[in-house]
Amino acid sequence: MRNRSTVSSATSKNSSEGESHGVLKSEKQAKGKDVVTAKRSAFVVLALFILVIQGIWAVHHYQFESLPEPLTAEQVGKRGFSEEAATKHVEELTQLGPHPVGSDALELGLQYVLAAAEEIKKTAHWEVNVEVDLFHASSGANILDGGLFKGRTLLYSDLTHVVLRILPKYASEARDSAILVSSHIDTVFSAEGAGDCSSCVAVMLELARGVSHWAHGFKNSVIFLFNTGEEEGLNGAHSFITQHPWSSTIRMAVDLEAMGIGGTSAIFQAGPNPLAIENYALVAKYPSGQILAQDLFTSGVIKSATDFQVYKEVAGLSGLDFAYADNTAVYHTKNDKLKLLKPGSLQHLGENMLAFLLHTAASSQLSKSKEIAANEKTDEDTAIYFDILGTYMVVFRQRFANMLYNSVIMQSMMIWATSILMGGSTAAISLALSFLSILLMWICSLSFSMAVAFILPLIYSSPVPFISSPWIVGGLFVSPAFLGALTGQHIGYVILKTYISRVFSTRLENLSPVVQVSWAKLEAERWLYKSGLLQWLILLVVGHYCKVGSSYLALVWLVSPAFAYGLLEATLSPTRVPKALKTITLLLGLFVPFLISGGMFIRLAGTVVGMAVRFDRNPGGNPEWLGSLVLAVYISAVICLTLVYLLSYVHISGAKNLIAIASFIVFGLSTTLVISGLIPPFTEDVSRAVNVVHVVDASGRFEEPSSYISLFSTTPGRLTKEIEHIGEGFVCGRENAVDFVTFTASYSCWTKDDSVNGWSKSDVPILEVESDSRTDDRLTQVTIDTKVSTRWSLAINTNKIEDFRLKDAENGEELIQIGQKRSVDGWHIIQYSGGKNAPTRFDLNLYWAKNQTEGRNDLLLKLRTDVNRLTPKVKRVLEKLPSWCSLFGKSTSPQTLSFLSNLRVDF
Repeated sequence: MRNRSTVSSATSKNSSEGESHGVLKSEKQAKGKDVVTAKRSAFVVLALFILVIQGIWAVHHYQFESLPEPLTAEQVGKRGFSEEAATKHVEELTQLGPHPVGSDALELGLQYVLAAAEEIKKTAHWEVNVEVDLFHASSGANILDGGLFKGRTLLYSDLTHVVLRILPKYASEARDSAILVSSHIDTVFSAEGAGDCSSCVAVMLELARGVSHWAHGFKNSVIFLFNTGEEEGLNGAHSFITQHPWSSTIRMAVDLEAMGIGGTSAIFQAGPNPLAIENYALVAKYPSGQILAQDLFTSGVIKSATDFQVYKEVAGLSGLDFAYADNTAVYHTKNDKLKLLKPGSLQHLGENMLAFLLHTAASSQLSKSKEIAANEKTDEDTAIYFDILGTYMVVFRQRFANMLYNSVIMQSMMIWATSILMGGSTAAISLALSFLSILLMWICSLSFSMAVAFILPLIYSSPVPFISSPWIVGGLFVSPAFLGALTGQHIGYVILKTYISRVFSTRLENLSPVVQVSWAKLEAERWLYKSGLLQWLILLVVGHYCKVGSSYLALVWLVSPAFAYGLLEATLSPTRVPKALKTITLLLGLFVPFLISGGMFIRLAGTVVGMAVRFDRNPGGNPEWLGSLVLAVYISAVICLTLVYLLSYVHISGAKNLIAIASFIVFGLSTTLVISGLIPPFTEDVSRAVNVVHVVDASGRFEEPSSYISLFSTTPGRLTKEIEHIGEGFVCGRENAVDFVTFTASYSCWTKDDSVNGWSKSDVPILEVESDSRTDDRLTQVTIDTKVSTRWSLAINTNKIEDFRLKDAENGEELIQIGQKRSVDGWHIIQYSGGKNAPTRFDLNLYWAKNQTEGRNDLLLKLRTDVNRLTPKVKRVLEKLPSWCSLFGKSTSPQTLSFLSNLRVDF
């Protein structure tokens, strides 16, 4: 009985830690003759890994790749949604080619949408009113509080929108309460816009046709806004919401967008009032949306903006923001084309939206939504939402989340505290060492994967060789990140096992050393598993404290494995010996977490890969390896967070070496494929983003305006291969950095050969000082003439200028009034975009900050004017541009002909 009591005394101190032990049945077992061996079959471990990998991929495929069957007009009848009919609209709009603001093609696009709206009006149900308005907006200024356009004023003029309102003929109250469904017709100058956003416009037209046959039962109207100017700074939405008479009736806004082409259209912003997302979750046939995307978007990690920001900030509306996100690498390039639009994409969004509109428009809650919002506490009533396999959507409010999270956190802390108090110093030290294994896992995983990011630019021509083949990321980054995580945790395991062996050798001295070591291995394995629980508990506490919506992920990854462990492993028996963790414990614990988040993690990895095409907002301004580094960090983080439990099963098996060798082989094969050129970084369908700009520099650096052709890329990497393909006398480097006002091209290629044709001095904009009162209240009046350009950017030095006013010189209309102006890095930027009839002459009054010390040659104003014109040299360069390259457009991008002008302080 001496041996039995010794084991009981030693193990009872750790009885609250949740280990599953067997009861000592005999002296023979205690002496190690029939002891539980600390060995797990390598085949079991390999089977677990294969099961997890295939399971995650199956979840991703079902959740994001399985699209509904496209339906024909005959199949759906008058009241359904037909992808076949919607696709015809996409075909018509993309055949126009790129149609940016101010282009003839955009006028044709507007006329097409107007004609389709009039046809819907003719065929509507006899008890339904359909009103169509071709709305011409006045000039306006859009100043947003934050996000992508912080520190900027977005000016617009001469914009036209198509607005369609559907309401029941015999319910007059519906006229005063409306749902807005919005998207934009215009594209950037570099893309025909099949995804962004002809697909959205097509869905809206087909939705309007279907709704026009249902609306006789509505209590609210539905307004479809087909706006222009979104690509130039959300100007279409702003002009509508501030100028159109119907805007005052809107109670909810739904924005349709695309940051790729096709696939599932998911919600990535919702609220602040949860009414919209709750209604959507009730009726959507294929619900898709993750609050994790909203957290990333609103935090600024994803650098973009949508019309929803205007509806929320300017109009104070709640609602939903949808986006297509497949193949994000084609965003705003020539490859945003119809042939890449996956069948079923339009059907997916259309059926979800039709069900949502029919349900919400018939609800009496909508008319009261503003009153409800006024009485709710925003922090407590915001919605947390996520879909499960694109089949079911979970929505709950922050108030419930607070109660749930607090409960789980308190119970977890009580269990840990009780465990440590009962286990004494041994439990405390074991906990500290198990947490050390977590730290080592993160350090090694990040180090291994980040090393690859640093090395890639040294061994290959492109630092982002995975753009056209995202699957290669598995070998380049996942393998080293996984190997690092395994290595780091194994080091922690060895340290922990050594400590526990020393404890057992003291307390269980009558057992053989073989038994002591075997038990120590099993005990260490359990602590590693439990360290994963501690990791997710810390994330839950931090996320809950910071009110992060996606904290539910930490909850799921904590509760489910903890429940499985408590159900299958924990025992209160004081007479127990360590046993290997059951395989069913891992399977039961990880099933729900991977079901809920496995596909989403893969989806987000694909998004990060696609965004690498446009990662360098200031070309050459970041290290070449930075884009790959971001991807490496993300992959390491996902592996360390999600595989912490699975990795704990490896250390007592014979699979460690096999797994390490397999990881090395996969990494080696992937690296070989990249270096050999068998896997090109870009293809004709997945292009590198470049810009070719004929620059006319009239900033005063030269006696006469000087011109050259500049070629630069927002995709990390040098342009050596592209320039060799083009020829035309280009020289690359950092010697000729170009300040394009909204960004700086620090690395570019340029040539002056044949750059004098295609423009004239009469096209050069004018910045001219009309008057300057050098008094204490100094006022400088400047005339701006943009000549042939109705798209320009002006930066004002806010270190010198306290305030300013801008007027349209042609009709005296005040565009920007006196008032506090935000700035970024000492500059406030005005971005202007207008149609063909937009003004080109402006009066600018500059009010100087007091007590200024005048610095000679300091820049006061910087102006860039854009013209969508191909000069002979640019045309020739574009013809020779490699097929794997595409022009890239956004609101801050220069068009193919740009004029630069400056005004210095010493005028």
